[in-house]
Amino acid sequence: MSAEASSSGISKKSKKNKSKATEATNNGAGESETQQVDKNKRHRKDKPWDTDDIDHWEIPKFEISSNDHKPFLEESSFALLFPKYREQYLRSIWSSITSEFDKFGLSCELDLVQGQMTVKTTRKTWDPYIILKGRDMLKLLARGVNAPQAIKILQDGIACDIIKIGGLVRNKERFVKRRQRLVGPNGSTLKAIELLTECYVLVQGNTVSAMGSYKGLKEVRRIIIDCMNNIHPIYRIKELMIRRELAKDPKLANESWDRFLPKFQKKHLSTSEKTAKKNAALERQSEFIDSNPNSIPINTTTTTTTDEQLSAPVQKRTPFPSAATASKKKKVYTPFPPAQQPSKLDLQLASGEYFLKPREKEAIEKRKKAEKQYETTKARQAQREEAFIAPVEHKEDSVDERRKKRKRATAEDLM
Repeated sequence: MSAEASSSGISKKSKKNKSKATEATNNGAGESETQQVDKNKRHRKDKPWDTDDIDHWEIPKFEISSNDHKPFLEESSFALLFPKYREQYLRSIWSSITSEFDKFGLSCELDLVQGQMTVKTTRKTWDPYIILKGRDMLKLLARGVNAPQAIKILQDGIACDIIKIGGLVRNKERFVKRRQRLVGPNGSTLKAIELLTECYVLVQGNTVSAMGSYKGLKEVRRIIIDCMNNIHPIYRIKELMIRRELAKDPKLANESWDRFLPKFQKKHLSTSEKTAKKNAALERQSEFIDSNPNSIPINTTTTTTTDEQLSAPVQKRTPFPSAATASKKKKVYTPFPPAQQPSKLDLQLASGEYFLKPREKEAIEKRKKAEKQYETTKARQAQREEAFIAPVEHKEDSVDERRKKRKRATAEDLM
């Protein structure tokens, strides 16, 4: 009996649920006809407080009254090392740094023995984020930024980024060239980057220090890393200039700017493609020489043309030999490398110097050095003595010699 009662109860409930579901679907169908709701936005509710005039990206100024202030439970601190060459400058400006930190309730220490700077929170500190700003300020001071510029990092709208470029390029000479490319002639490239991104940029050693807005710092990092990867900064500068001009036009606010931006493609040719390119250039050069009108045929003995000559194949024409072609021989590209040059060890083995004792080697080197010095001193001495050699004097003819010359001249005229 109990099983039958329970089954009848379940069936009644299921019928009620089905009837409710059909009513809901009917109501939903009627509503969907009037207004279709997106599947992803069906659970969203209206926010009357969120209007279009609110700027969500604005950073509000953090202020607190003296009555509401409560000291932090724990002390936070950051310690940073600085290079030896910055010690004298940091000692001269440390008083201004301390007074600037006091405005925000921070304390700082300069340890010249261990070569480190420390910033700490105190019981007067009210801003929880200012300790991170203080750490960034010490970083900038350690990386060569001047104190008046580094103090600006304590403002709310300014952030900093220290980009490490030392490990991006292996070759030292290549690294120096690319780093100099960032600065440009008389600092013109760096000035252009600063004006377009509205950031302060300092290139020093193996790092680049940048200060400014978050958007500007993103562009600066992109330019610097691309420059270290052998993409010239002028391409990015050109793109930023175009973006700046497009932003002034309100019609293009909701359109894509891809059609206006320049597209620079880097072409990487494989070895086989390079070989094919060189061979094609050589073929074109040979065709040009063959089709040169200023050429004469070989073995042109007769001037009259006969039927046999017309039927015979056209003889190849040779160009006039020029001075450039005579001096430079045409080189055909070969994929095989040139013969390896002998190393210092091979030369020592060939001359027998490798098997000498260290003392004998030193004696030979000293003798060679002495001979070279003797030759250079001799050449310099001869050069100095040239200044003391008297110039050749032109002696004037005496009266008798002049008379004799006149007599000879008259005798030759009479003859």
